[in-house]
Amino acid sequence: MQDNTDPRILLVDDEERFRTTLAKRLKGKNFEVADLGSGNEALDYIKDNQVDVVVLDIKMPGMDGIETLGEVKKLVPGIEVVLLTGHGTVETAVEGMRDGAYDYLMKPCEIDELVEKINGAFAVKKERDLRLKQAEDRSRLDKLEKAVRF
Repeated sequence: MQDNTDPRILLVDDEERFRTTLAKRLKGKNFEVADLGSGNEALDYIKDNQVDVVVLDIKMPGMDGIETLGEVKKLVPGIEVVLLTGHGTVETAVEGMRDGAYDYLMKPCEIDELVEKINGAFAVKKERDLRLKQAEDRSRLDKLEKAVRF
């Protein structure tokens, strides 16, 4: 049973066999995982579902991973993205990191290495979410204190 301290993972890759196998392996590591085959499907999913970390293939037909990354960050800037590249180049992955990806891995990757990247990305997201909540709380408290003084 998952609790809200575990990351919700979205795995996006057009290679169905690779994607479903990786999703099973991640579920075996006790992650909550949804898997989809395209960038457009991922964007639709993110609109309606809570996602913490997207594991995203760079090389996909239609909307590629770099384009999808940009759209994900527009929709929900707080989602962390780990890029997977098999056919792409390291330069493309570095471009993705400049565009907001947490990190990248070369395909095929070791499951433990991917789990480590996912956990790192989730830790960054949790820390940022906590800082945002603290800032919002301080802002509300400041407004309340000002209202009480008058």
